[in-house]
Amino acid sequence: MTRVAAVDCGTNSIRLLVADADPATGEIKDLDRRMTIVRLGQDVDRTGRLAPEALERTFAACREYAGVIGELGAREVRFVATSASRDAANRDDFVRGVVDILGVEPEVITGDQEAEFSFTGATKELTGRTDLERPFLVVDIGGGSTEFVVGDDRVRAARSVDVGCVRMTERHLVHDGVVTDPPTARQIAAMTRDIDAALDLAEQTVPLREARTLVGLAGSVTTVAAIALDLPEYDWAAIHHSRIPVATVREISARLLAATHAERAAIPVMHPGRVDVIGAGALVLLRIMERTGAREVVVSEHDILDGIAWSIA
Repeated sequence: MTRVAAVDCGTNSIRLLVADADPATGEIKDLDRRMTIVRLGQDVDRTGRLAPEALERTFAACREYAGVIGELGAREVRFVATSASRDAANRDDFVRGVVDILGVEPEVITGDQEAEFSFTGATKELTGRTDLERPFLVVDIGGGSTEFVVGDDRVRAARSVDVGCVRMTERHLVHDGVVTDPPTARQIAAMTRDIDAALDLAEQTVPLREARTLVGLAGSVTTVAAIALDLPEYDWAAIHHSRIPVATVREISARLLAATHAERAAIPVMHPGRVDVIGAGALVLLRIMERTGAREVVVSEHDILDGIAWSIA
């Protein structure tokens, strides 16, 4: 067993996994898995820079995570940064802050690397399942980008496109600095066109329609699953490997996009940091399912964090 710590810093959230990984058996045992909404990608799509307040929120989470990593005694730490920090002109400020706090330099990985980590993390447990057809299409819907990966035991094709729940919300659902509540039909139509154009780009590289099992990752997907399961509170075990039909995703997407902020916030499983962006995230998932013809999405709580941990072990 190797005790490792993996940090995934995305556009909307930063997450930590400290785990014991055994490469000989393929088993990974969670010791601590946590997530903090920091909205690092706040206004990056508009300004091209990381906002000072977004950086400070992220550094505060890093200080918390440093304490957990030290307490649990992880031998190896890998910090991976994704969409927002790839896009920012001042990403050196971000790198210096992380090094000062955690002692490791964040790796600003490419979209293809991000996709490979996500695929490994999501499918390592699924490869022995006889009830799931292959190839898998793993879809990681983040805040700033979405990764598409098709593969069996290994990645066959991957593509990252700039469509995510935060980016779509800020681009289409914000007027005069305020999220429209609820969005108008015109806003939703514009966002749908943007998502579909991104799917066109992804399909140039990844044979989306050849996949036989759609595996969905990250907070937008797990939140939709939690709503579909009518959970009274967020339940990791109930959500992991749940199978949500496309008709249910369509109903939930429409419901979220028609709801007010207060109505979305009142949903028992809703994380406060997702209230304003979950409608866009649900719509991204729905358009992917409609494009690929997927009858259901298999929801995985194991994702890029687990892939990062395996890369260390």
